Amino acid sequence: MVRTPWVDLGGALAAISPIDLGIQAGRAVLARAAAAPQAVDSVLAGSMAQASFDAYMLPRHVGLYCGVPQAVPALAVQRICGTGLELLRQAGEQLRSGARQVLCVGAESMSRNPIAAYEHRGGFRLGAPVGFKDFLWEALYDPAAGVDMIGTAENLARAYGLARETVDAWALRSHQRALQAQVQGWFDEEIVSVTAQALEVEGCQPRGIALPRGVSEVSQDSHPRPTDAAALARLRPVHAGGVQTAGNSCAVVDGAAAALVTRYSDCTHPPLARLLMATAVGVPPGLMGIGPAPAITLLLERSGLRLEQIDRLEINEAQAAQVLAVAQALELDVDKLNVHGGAIALGHPLAATGLRLVHTLARQLRDGNLRYGIAAACIGGGQGMALLIENPHFVA
Repeated sequence: MVRTPWVDLGGALAAISPIDLGIQAGRAVLARAAAAPQAVDSVLAGSMAQASFDAYMLPRHVGLYCGVPQAVPALAVQRICGTGLELLRQAGEQLRSGARQVLCVGAESMSRNPIAAYEHRGGFRLGAPVGFKDFLWEALYDPAAGVDMIGTAENLARAYGLARETVDAWALRSHQRALQAQVQGWFDEEIVSVTAQALEVEGCQPRGIALPRGVSEVSQDSHPRPTDAAALARLRPVHAGGVQTAGNSCAVVDGAAAALVTRYSDCTHPPLARLLMATAVGVPPGLMGIGPAPAITLLLERSGLRLEQIDRLEINEAQAAQVLAVAQALELDVDKLNVHGGAIALGHPLAATGLRLVHTLARQLRDGNLRYGIAAACIGGGQGMALLIENPHFVA
């Protein structure tokens, strides 16, 4: 598994198509696994926003420009914030159906989310409203629940009695732990640098990655930064009287991640993790952030494991109130949860996040000689997803 750096909205990756970010990550994971692209027999890729005019072809173009044979099909996967986890689940299903190597790529350019209109194909009427809106902003609103994503976290804060100070304290923990991990070089193994380069393959028109003037390489996440409780407390809540602010919600970033999924018997290098099981559930749209709790509960029921047997958990930090509500609902040992920080500090490039969660989790299990881990995410519209992995090198 591998990922690009997560870079803030409007930053050094802002002009790059998610297809090109995905190609960069896909090529890197194949190189890291010393796997021949010709051995890949399925490509799964996901990206939420229509962030380029060739967005329809994202999975296909990622596969082709990674050198995968033209005869190999590609499939788009979409489960919003759970897309990265869904990529791995579907890869596992394909292995059961006879596939031998599946390339999974999640890529997201939040910066290139369009300013869009859906009502003007037939033109503009005199005096009628002009329907152009910010897709990135409008997509955060769920008309079924009549509330935006921050509002769903506020609903959980009220339901679980979470005060602003408690929510800010979790955000501070995320920032401090992610920054410490970054300074110590803990994320370096996950990240492949993005450089200006041509992306060419025989039989296709050339593509390429261009970086801003004066930038030759992007090699680390841009959002982790020093902060303190006082600075977080000064931030104004998104909704009047609420607990969620820009400082305790996930950072908006661009980035891509990739994984190569294969049968254990076909591994040519020691595998990082064994995928055991995945679950997805539905929850009320207005409480969408609680989704990981029932997804994890179902995962434990189906696997026969107990929560205390799970050594580490990575739950996407869409909002601090959301992840705290999940922890409270499950009575989690938070010392096992997001030990190197989470999306509040690192960012949440929607389709790529699940792959990062699993990668971070797998490395923790490997480095600590731990056995089981769960990665989970809430999903806009009212869903939750969880994935169980095992350290194949665990020694009791």
